[in-house]
Amino acid sequence: MTHTIVVPDFQFADDAKLERGVAGARVRWKVYRERKADRIPAAAWAASDAILCWHEMPMGADTIRRLIRCRQIVRCGVGFDHVDLEAAGAAGIPVCNVPDYGTSEVADHAIALLLAFTRGIVAAHNALKADPVRGWDYRTSPTTRRMRGSRFGIVGLGRIGTATALRAKAFGYEVLAYDPYLSNGQEIAVGVLRLSSLNELLSASDVVSLHAPLTPETRGMIGRAQLRRMKRGSILINTSRGPVIDTDALAEALQNEWIDAAGIDVLPEEPPTSGGRLVEAYCKNLPWTRNRLILTPHSAWSSAASQADARTKAVETCLDYLGHDRLRNCVNAEFLSSPRKLAKGRGRG
Repeated sequence: MTHTIVVPDFQFADDAKLERGVAGARVRWKVYRERKADRIPAAAWAASDAILCWHEMPMGADTIRRLIRCRQIVRCGVGFDHVDLEAAGAAGIPVCNVPDYGTSEVADHAIALLLAFTRGIVAAHNALKADPVRGWDYRTSPTTRRMRGSRFGIVGLGRIGTATALRAKAFGYEVLAYDPYLSNGQEIAVGVLRLSSLNELLSASDVVSLHAPLTPETRGMIGRAQLRRMKRGSILINTSRGPVIDTDALAEALQNEWIDAAGIDVLPEEPPTSGGRLVEAYCKNLPWTRNRLILTPHSAWSSAASQADARTKAVETCLDYLGHDRLRNCVNAEFLSSPRKLAKGRGRG
């Protein structure tokens, strides 16, 4: 039996070479590089047995209504906030993600952003490029400090949060964690101190690293009030999702020196075409951003190995369900009352 899989927003230059190799003759592929559903032929949506989507094609209710025979949507990554889970569930379509492909990379990136500040890497680089003689000055960085003995606060102690915690401990940090959904005792296994509220963690931490999914609860979780609660001289790191932080409030916090620095890999709009106060100040190199704000282009997850894992695992997740009814990493189970079944003769080559 062969299945038709549609990839609406493929991210790579090859024609799904890796995906085709994993699936073999079991799949007919329809590969696009679009961001709007209307640019995909209606017949392609209608013919799909499964969708493998990345992060650029919104999978809202209008799009899901076009999937008249689709049995599964697989998000080729961790975050799924652009997929309407309830609409998919109502249509009998399970939505699955790939949560285990870039754990090490994102944790490494969070620590790398921290190191860039605490060891003055960016400040020294900029000063020496501008003038290698006058820039030869160890005092160029406003954020250099000792890491050992400081407190590292983690919001969200899942896979990536745990990996980040272990790295922070290796640098000598006392690690604190806040996660209201964490099973009791998990913090003991990791060897961190669990706090009962976000405000308590923000007030106690010298570094705050965000590792929470984007949900209605976490959207805008770090706003003006929360930034005011952070310790003066502290550093904020975000490698989770952009809308978790109110970036206008973050700009205010940096400008008024409520916090020392921020390393941000994700933004509310990607790429940030409309700017916003934080991005505009960064691009204009305003004094309060220099050596105190680092932006990276949602690249924390990226490496050749993690890209291969995301692509491979997405196909395997899809074929496990289409071929064997084995459902893994389903993220809309609460909305999924009656999954669609494969009709007799459907999908046969």
